[in-house]
Amino acid sequence: MDKLAQYRNIAQNVISHYSQFKPIVGDTERFVSFDCDRDHYQLFTVGWNQQQRIYGCLIHIDIRNEKFWIQYDGTENGVANDLVELGVPKQDIVLAFKSASLRQYTDFAIA
Repeated sequence: MDKLAQYRNIAQNVISHYSQFKPIVGDTERFVSFDCDRDHYQLFTVGWNQQQRIYGCLIHIDIRNEKFWIQYDGTENGVANDLVELGVPKQDIVLAFKSASLRQYTDFAIA
């Protein structure tokens, strides 16, 4: 399996894993969105907590130039840590939710 196909599979597996966890607050559902042609992978929470509408992205990963670009990470463990545990080298992970000037201080790729 080539690197891009492998990374697409990993992104889908990580997001599918997190989609199995039910939030403890409210009556909500989790939805996955995989755009494999454009390499966008997202997990959303949708529902209600009493009279308050719940809608938001929990994870957003893009694959660009054979690197994971983590656009948003609302998990406790950190998607980047999950990717490393799955064998993805840190130089193939960009913490895109951090400004470009701060990425140099992380153990991950700058771009």
